[in-house]
Amino acid sequence: MSAVIIDGKARAALLTADVASRVAARTRAGKSQPGLAVVLVGDNTASHIYVRNKRATTERVGMRSQAFDLPATVTQDALLTLIDRLNGDAGIHGILVQLPLPRHIDPDAVNERIDPRKDVDGFTPYNIGRLVQKRPLLRPCTPAGCMLLIRETGEQLVGMHAVVIGQSNIVGRPMALELLMARCTITLCHSATRDLPRLVGDADIVVAAVGRLAFVQGAWIKPGAIVIDVGINRTPEGKLRGDVDFDSARARAGWITPVPGGVGPMTIAMLLSNTLTAAELQDAP
Repeated sequence: MSAVIIDGKARAALLTADVASRVAARTRAGKSQPGLAVVLVGDNTASHIYVRNKRATTERVGMRSQAFDLPATVTQDALLTLIDRLNGDAGIHGILVQLPLPRHIDPDAVNERIDPRKDVDGFTPYNIGRLVQKRPLLRPCTPAGCMLLIRETGEQLVGMHAVVIGQSNIVGRPMALELLMARCTITLCHSATRDLPRLVGDADIVVAAVGRLAFVQGAWIKPGAIVIDVGINRTPEGKLRGDVDFDSARARAGWITPVPGGVGPMTIAMLLSNTLTAAELQDAP
């Protein structure tokens, strides 16, 4: 067996094109151009790369991207004041504060300050609460993108056993909620989970989001399973690789996402989709 590669880059291109078409139709109808404010604090190299890609793609689909690059020494109060100003700016429909933040800034305080209608990352308690209640509005980008890739397989998801490895608020927990909403049976694993290989071996769907290079071994994978690799790690040679040992897992899985070219492009595409959704929500009186 050799797994079918789930092409996240191609799926993201389709979603991005659809967003661009809807943005163009929106502006032709005389409605406001969706605006995304991206706040970057400090000089983290990876964050700068991510933000540059997000800003470029935002402009490419016809949205307005507004950059706020702040020094690592910025105070928490100053950052919260900026968020308050963006919350009140009618030309800004989405606010994204790039993580990680410097250690002296509380990310929870920053997250909770963002207007839930402008929370295009989908991380505020309000939007996570909506997801818990099966009434999502703005969904966390990476889990929502993973669900689109899982559905690309065409498999009937109802009743499947899904194992999510990693319990972060950004991926693991909302991913479990997304899969639960699809009526899968969920096992959410973490560093204290016992007998992880056995649990993975029982899974019809595996989502790896642990942040450790080649952590999930191919021998763990149930033959025919759907494997979604969220990890982005660098090898000693400087290449990007995932949390799953790709070659050995591909020999057993039915479908698998590559790294790069899998989940990563979907995260940015979902950010654009959320920004457009936020603009539409804010159209309402």
